[in-house]
Amino acid sequence: MKISSYEFSRLLRFTSKVSSGVLGFALTTSLLQAQQTSGSAHSSQTTVQQSVDVLTTVEPFPFEEGDRSVETLETRGSEEPELLFNDVEGYLQQDPSVDLQVRGGGGIQEDLAIRGTTFEQTLVLLNGLRINDPESGHLNLDIPVPLEAISRIDVLHGSGSTFYGSDAIGGAVNLITSQPPLAGPRYGLALKSGYGNYGSSEEHLLATLRTQPFSEQLSAARDASDGFMPDRGYHANTVASETWLNLRPGTTDLLFAASDRPYGANLFYGPYDSWERTKGWLASIQQQLGANTAGSFGYRRHTDLFVLLLDHPEVYRNNHIDTSYEGALRRADTFHRDTTLSYGLEADGDSILSSNLGHHARNQGAGYANLSLNSLGRFSLSAGAREELFSGGGSVFSPSVAAAYALSGSVRLRASAGHGFRLPTYTDLYYSDPSTVGNAALKPESSWSYDAGLDWNSGGRYTLTTTAFRLQQQDSIDYSKYSLTAPWRANNIPNLNSTGAEAQLRVRLTQNQQLRLGYTAVQAGSPPAGLLSKYAYNYAAQNAKIAWTAQVAHQVAVYTQLAVLQRTQQTAYPVWDVSLARNSGTLRPYVRMMNITNTGYEDIPGVPLQGRTVVGGAEVRWASGAWR
Repeated sequence: MKISSYEFSRLLRFTSKVSSGVLGFALTTSLLQAQQTSGSAHSSQTTVQQSVDVLTTVEPFPFEEGDRSVETLETRGSEEPELLFNDVEGYLQQDPSVDLQVRGGGGIQEDLAIRGTTFEQTLVLLNGLRINDPESGHLNLDIPVPLEAISRIDVLHGSGSTFYGSDAIGGAVNLITSQPPLAGPRYGLALKSGYGNYGSSEEHLLATLRTQPFSEQLSAARDASDGFMPDRGYHANTVASETWLNLRPGTTDLLFAASDRPYGANLFYGPYDSWERTKGWLASIQQQLGANTAGSFGYRRHTDLFVLLLDHPEVYRNNHIDTSYEGALRRADTFHRDTTLSYGLEADGDSILSSNLGHHARNQGAGYANLSLNSLGRFSLSAGAREELFSGGGSVFSPSVAAAYALSGSVRLRASAGHGFRLPTYTDLYYSDPSTVGNAALKPESSWSYDAGLDWNSGGRYTLTTTAFRLQQQDSIDYSKYSLTAPWRANNIPNLNSTGAEAQLRVRLTQNQQLRLGYTAVQAGSPPAGLLSKYAYNYAAQNAKIAWTAQVAHQVAVYTQLAVLQRTQQTAYPVWDVSLARNSGTLRPYVRMMNITNTGYEDIPGVPLQGRTVVGGAEVRWASGAWR
């Protein structure tokens, strides 16, 4: 049943009472600590924030411009220490414009969508290289590196096809690694172990070595659970090795990573006790060629073994093996008075060998250019274009433009527009089982994205970002049917338009505390009468979050977030999480409490999620000097 805006606001007020004790404690602590002095902390999220340079990467999109709606999530050295979260998804959940449609924990089958789009319309990158899975968008968050390997997450709201190509219709998420700082210790080791209900466990490792010409970082993670219901257990294993060589003509970055995730998929694909196991490995090299140029190459192999009925695997099983590669040569030239021209050439391709989908392959190449003018007085402007060429013929031209105007030193207006596109996955085109049928005649998706917003910064105490957006799509891909007993079939939707708004307010209560409130609302057209839609119309219509971060006694970090989400034609539900961790010293205990209110809910219809979960443990850190 669809909930009205009035009912949603009532639920917001009701669930806010649940967290009143925590927020009351926040305000009380704020008053007690108002006179204390300590090192000032910066906000880990901001729409207007300068990018941290990655030595071996030249980004096609200059995040430091701030003319687009961008969220920067620091995973190291931020106000939210690493122990408060156990995976990338924990950080992404802080952004109210990001919709994580979860099936299982440990990074198992978690779909990512931005601004009401489908999960296949968000591009995931690692150091600027695409890691979206060509088999199925359900596997886009099957990230091959542990959380410990990642230093920052950039989230672009709105079309990013000009900069990154296919899939970035709703936005893009760039996971960024960085080498250990030269000023840090020469050796470092961190070991983390934790346990919780549902038989859950987590063991993580981070080891670093830093010398002047050579740096090495080894990270590994194992997360497991018996499951909160039959056939919903999982094991998520990842390991990564990253090496930096600081030699001429510039830094060389070598990354090798592997993952193995077997899991129970009960109800994931219909009323079946399914089972699945995904494996992957990634190898990439990024080479700095002087101060302004970088070359990169990445190769990814991913396998997916699927069994429809766990107790009778002989009835139906699939084995998919897909590979993908990407090469890029990128350059950024800065001219007089902050004028930057970014441009480059890219080539990528993918293939699949599958017992169900057959053997297919495709390749494409692209060139792009983006000119940023940040020296026009109060006005700044960015304009870019990309031409993508496909094997077998055909091309897509994707332009974009963004501009901003400073009304004063603290208030700024901005607007942007851009074209986006997405190629169907191999599952969209060729898959077939008793519950899902692909469509080889699918057309590629295309879109136009528009947004306008206002940013206000009072000087550090208050920061407000607001954006209104519009997305017009053609040939969107959805799975639909008119009968409950019929299989889901992939089809193009001729026109699907959505309108929405997003806003975030951050309040610096004291130097050690921050309060953040965020809200995103999306409204799209309704499906034709009698049509059952699996993805396109199951978006987050309203998503509200309130979070408090604090440091108590200068060594204990506290984080709590209350999220209230309402999907189309569903009742809103609250999810309240609390985390505490010691953020200094050799021994650092922690505890995370998820879904404290034990809310029963489904991000994806028919796939229930687990209730109250508590995980506790400790991390031991050692270094040849001060850590970091």
